Order: sequence, then structure tokens, then C-alpha cells
Amino acid sequence: MANVIVFDLYGVIARTQSPEARERIAGLAGVPGEGFWEAYWACRPAYDAGQDSAAYWEAVGERLGTRFADVPALVAADLGSWSHVDAAMVEVVHELADQGHRLGLLSNIIEDLVPVWESGHGDWLGRFASLTYSCRIGVAKPERRAYEICAERMGVTPRDVLFFDDNEVNVLAAREAGMAAEVFESPEQVRALARDLGR
Repeated sequence: MANVIVFDLYGVIARTQSPEARERIAGLAGVPGEGFWEAYWACRPAYDAGQDSAAYWEAVGERLGTRFADVPALVAADLGSWSHVDAAMVEVVHELADQGHRLGLLSNIIEDLVPVWESGHGDWLGRFASLTYSCRIGVAKPERRAYEICAERMGVTPRDVLFFDDNEVNVLAAREAGMAAEVFESPEQVRALARDLGR
């Protein structure tokens, strides 16, 4: 295997939504409970693949049989909920890059969040050889093509890649595409598997 490591963003390097952020979003929507989150996630694949925010929230509202009173506030709260980094994993990114590992990112991410990350986190995103965003390629994990495009952009084949994701469905899909893939557990796990690449 080549010395190539690809990371998911959310749940690996970036933090997922906090309970407080989720409560704020549901409160703004005026639709408490699991029904809101079922609609939120059911409509998310198209958003991740490039749909604009207004169309996304309209789709969520239609699924719930409502129209949201303040879509811009929902968009802002949603973006804010997905904008926090895990400092321990940022350290790992710098370590691996300094050790000569070729790094890539493969993230299901909406278009509005890309500038948030690239403007505020360029110091460590700059350590990646390639940044593959679902919203920019028109397909999202676990679709096989997402993994193939990521590998192509890294200049390798999928079998040359070690991939980390916090979602087992995405990990299994990566393996089916030919990657060595692991469910992310901790910075220590990443360091240990990265050391094995050099042996």
C-alpha cells in the first residue's frame, strides 16, 4: 500500500453537532422531537451533493408539512453547528504530514461550509494534498464514485489508500471500492495504523 491516508472530516477531525446546537436548530424550526431530525437527515444527501440551502430547507419543511419562518436563521445555526474542530486530531494531521504521509480529505459537506473551513482552518487543511468535497463532485459517501474520485485526485488507486471515517456504512463502502478502511476511534488508533504503513 502506498503511504496515502484519507480522512473523513466530521466525526474524525471536526466535531459533530452538540446537543445544545441541535436543540437550537430544532427550536428555530419550531418542530421539536425526532420527526424534525428524521426530515433533516432524509433530505441531507441532496444538500451534501450540491443543493443550495434554500432548497434544502424547503425540502425539509415539505417533508414535515410546514414552512419555516426564518430560513436564514436556520442556515446560520446549522452552519455554526458544523464548524468546530478537534484539536487533538489537528495535531495528528500535522504529525503525519511532517512524517511524509500523503494526506487527503473526503467529506460529505454542504457548499456553504466549504469557505467556513477553508478560511478559518487553512493552516492544517494546507497539509492535505487533496480536498474532496461531496458538494463539489456531485456525489456523496457511501456512493462508490466518491471514493474513486478521491483516489484519482490523490493520483493513486483506491487500493493504495488507508481511509478513516466515523460511519461504519461509509467504511464498508470504502472497502468495497478497494480501500483499506477503518472506523475512526481515536488519535492513537490513527498513529498506530500510520506507523504500520511504513513497515
